[in-house]
Amino acid sequence: MTIYIPTLRPRIPNIFRPMDWLDELRFDSAGLIPVVAQERASGEVLMLAYANREALQSTLDSGLAHYYSRSRGSLWQKGETSGNVQHVEEVRLDCDGDALLYLVRQEGPACHTLERSCFFRAADARELVPAGHGGDMLSRLEQIVRERDETRPEGSYTTYLLEKGLDKILKKVGEEATEVVIAAKNQENAELRSEAADLLFHLVVLLRARGLPLAQVWKELDTRFGKASRIPAGSPAVDRAT
Repeated sequence: MTIYIPTLRPRIPNIFRPMDWLDELRFDSAGLIPVVAQERASGEVLMLAYANREALQSTLDSGLAHYYSRSRGSLWQKGETSGNVQHVEEVRLDCDGDALLYLVRQEGPACHTLERSCFFRAADARELVPAGHGGDMLSRLEQIVRERDETRPEGSYTTYLLEKGLDKILKKVGEEATEVVIAAKNQENAELRSEAADLLFHLVVLLRARGLPLAQVWKELDTRFGKASRIPAGSPAVDRAT
């Protein structure tokens, strides 16, 4: 688990032991601090809860998100009874040290209503309406493809591809990749924009057909940051992280 600590106001160090980053936090009068949980892979905001020092220490010790229930007045582990646990991969402090961000890998829904996120309603004029997926566009697309795969609605193009099988999907990915190359040779970007969207869609369908979650692709990309450049010797210098 990574701990990211921004620069905070200096405090007098404890001469008897090294300063613990928990000492940098500004708990409220009840000894609590708000914690936002965000899906690391998609960027979707999942929930807001509160933690005291004990809950934070339990999170650090176990790698699983722990919070403090203000209504019950007790410590609780997210998903302890439902199985919908949050694996905390990184903890971030805000600039004033009075709020925390958990970057997590969520198992199952985060909300007790069984919605993926607690923020599943959107304010529309004078009423609340269902909110869409709050993550990045490819993660939203992956969710739609997953739903099509599970339900196989008649007339769906995604259903058609999945039922035709891997060879058909591979053929379409190859066709779309070629069309992206052709479109990129033109002056205008409209065709390139359209063909690139088609390629990304078919690639997400391919990943679903092969049972490879998009999160694993993001993880693979993440491991490449900071590694030596793959640019052949003699080529112009580029950013080593990409």
